[in-house]
Amino acid sequence: MFRRPRRNRVSAAVRAMTTEIHLNAQHLVQPIFLVDGQGIKNEVPSLPGSFRLSLDNVLKEVEECLTLGIQSFIMFPAVADELKDKTGTYGYRPDNFYLKAATEIKKRFPEACLISDVALDPYSSDGHDGIVRGGKILNDETLEVLAKMSVAQAEAGFDILGPSDMMDGRVGAMRLALDEAGFTDTAIMSYTAKYASAFYGPFRDALDSAPKADADIPADKKTYQMNPANKREALIEAELDTVEGADYLMVKPALNYLDVIHLLRENSELPIAAYHVSGECAMLLAACRNGWLDYDKAMPETLLSIRRAGTDVIITYFAKDFARKFPAGI
Repeated sequence: MFRRPRRNRVSAAVRAMTTEIHLNAQHLVQPIFLVDGQGIKNEVPSLPGSFRLSLDNVLKEVEECLTLGIQSFIMFPAVADELKDKTGTYGYRPDNFYLKAATEIKKRFPEACLISDVALDPYSSDGHDGIVRGGKILNDETLEVLAKMSVAQAEAGFDILGPSDMMDGRVGAMRLALDEAGFTDTAIMSYTAKYASAFYGPFRDALDSAPKADADIPADKKTYQMNPANKREALIEAELDTVEGADYLMVKPALNYLDVIHLLRENSELPIAAYHVSGECAMLLAACRNGWLDYDKAMPETLLSIRRAGTDVIITYFAKDFARKFPAGI
């Protein structure tokens, strides 16, 4: 045989020299669940190792992550029900604890990259990413709220805004509002292909952001999040987001949509992000805690598969663990 691929696997040194894809902490984004108050650190029962944190503990978390080489953080607010209304007005109020926290984090750690969440569901009494009226999600009326929220987040110090709502035209509406307000350097990481997935459960537990049970409120998000059966549709969303001014394209979830990640990578020059979602992480954690998988082997292999599919950025609840266990990367 003239061709023997095993010659390139013969030793650790040879395998290292011929490695095609590398993964290190700089590719990873650490999610943070923020709550109002002081001294709060409550573990999310359905997502072991992840916590709802008050600002004082968030500052400690950011500092620890930075020492491990993690520079980017995506923050989500857990908002008390009494602050919610049908149009999510608390999302852009000056007294919003989420906005105040971003300002404080950037003041203490200016080198940190903060990514926001732009959507109504944390602030909506209906639990949807858009305004609900007559049993329907109103697209264009929602864009006005998202634009206000975007400017408020940019003013607070967020470096990158993450529209997770899947309303049509939201990237363009945000870009126009940001530019008019003078925030031309604030980037947009669009949730380009966000699927109506069954793997968001622990996240919704953490934020209490599931749609509310009511006869006049849609029971799910299928009229705006994408159909899991569809792949070509992701190209339509990617084209629109690019034209409207997105700086990153994101696929969510990650593991069950590696083909979609690869599709966007092959068809776009923009950086590609993927959200390794709570349910995907919780499954692996459960298998490891039952002794069915080895966490120190399965976790990095999982993240490497997402990177290999074509991502530049991976949002994952395993970011800190990976950085701690593999300081030089893999």
